[in-house]
Amino acid sequence: METVKTQAFKTFDYLSEREQALVFELILSLAPDDIATSEDLIAHAEAIKEYERGETVTDKDINWD
Repeated sequence: METVKTQAFKTFDYLSEREQALVFELILSLAPDDIATSEDLIAHAEAIKEYERGETVTDKDINWD
């Protein structure tokens, strides 16, 4: 038995480009917008390393004026 994902991909191929664009927009509207990208994960890992090396400053150390 095929998974829903497999069936969806097969069906997607039968749609016109215009219909595919509409379906894609619908999928995007349903997907959470707070998913970390690979770039986000790399930046986070580097930030943790900087923090562990003591290379960060607190907001109190910044002259906001």
